Amino acid sequence: MSVWDTLVGQHRAVEALQAAAAGHGMSHAFLFTGPPGSGRSNAAVAFAAALQCAEETPGCGSCHACHTVLAGSHADVSVVRTERLSIGINEVRELVRRSALSPVGPRWQIVIVEDADRLTEGACNALLKAIEEPAARTVWMLCAPTVEDVLPTIRSRCRLITLATPTTEAVAAFLHRTEGVNEALASYAARASQGHIGRARALARDEDTRNRRREVVAIPAQLTSLGACMSRASTLNDVAKQEADAITSALDARDKADLDAAYGVVDRGRRPREYAPALRDLEKDQKTRAKRRHLDVVDRGLMDLVSVYRDAIAVSVGAAGSLVNEEIRGDVELLARTGTPEAQLRRIAAIFEAREQMLEFNVQPALALESMMLALVAPEVRTG
Repeated sequence: MSVWDTLVGQHRAVEALQAAAAGHGMSHAFLFTGPPGSGRSNAAVAFAAALQCAEETPGCGSCHACHTVLAGSHADVSVVRTERLSIGINEVRELVRRSALSPVGPRWQIVIVEDADRLTEGACNALLKAIEEPAARTVWMLCAPTVEDVLPTIRSRCRLITLATPTTEAVAAFLHRTEGVNEALASYAARASQGHIGRARALARDEDTRNRRREVVAIPAQLTSLGACMSRASTLNDVAKQEADAITSALDARDKADLDAAYGVVDRGRRPREYAPALRDLEKDQKTRAKRRHLDVVDRGLMDLVSVYRDAIAVSVGAAGSLVNEEIRGDVELLARTGTPEAQLRRIAAIFEAREQMLEFNVQPALALESMMLALVAPEVRTG
């Protein structure tokens, strides 16, 4: 199994990266772009493994270098992930310092920055200088949804690798091949995830995840009154918070245990003077992480809602093919009768407006969702 096998439906990107790993079109900086779930960071890690691979065909997936890169333990590959709302200048300065060091091994010093669109202005300026004057054996790999999410001065110095949303068939085949999922469940997960590989895996593996999604996509047909709107807004917010809390609580407990061990609290049962400020910093970071995770889960719920209204448009215009939400076709057909395709587009616009309010203007999710639900009620219901 090669390092490229984890990239689903990305044949053109894989060909370009294989050529670069073989020395054709190599650059000191790459920018990986693509929609959420397309595998931007996976592509960057696979490329890093290929660059470090010692075999004749880069990216064999079986040598020591490939294994350590894929496992996240290679000495010359740094992967920067953040649970915060932004990546600050201090983090980037540390990366820049590391990037200037000579690699331990015979090949490259590689720095992968996930969520490069979250870099602050100061962090971007620090990164720009490093990319403008790179060390001889250093490769930067930045990941962002679109080129517009990265400063023009940075993207102009990077080679662009664009990933596409994989097809439903490609995702279903991947789940069947790698996860052993039966064809019916793989097809459902592939459709419901809308090409998001991580989401598809979660839907295929976990019944609770499937049940939460079913609860969300049932909302449009339930918006029949003002009270229903308020109730469903609360439901969506609560479901998202429960899922986010389930994820962050485990991470918080692990981080706390690591901190205690680092300061000897576990072994000696006492707390050094430096422990209290370190604990405050940790709790601050955990609070920020919890907020981001909650917003991420709400955002995913909003995209599930969008899929229902897009299905309604498909039904209205008689589009061929399966719906994303084929399992609730009856609800979708009912929804299609409540308005024209133009009306459905206005509902989708209301969802994206709520998304912008939460992500860009820091509006509380509960308030943004209540306003959004009112905008989603069918016109016939409002006047009835």
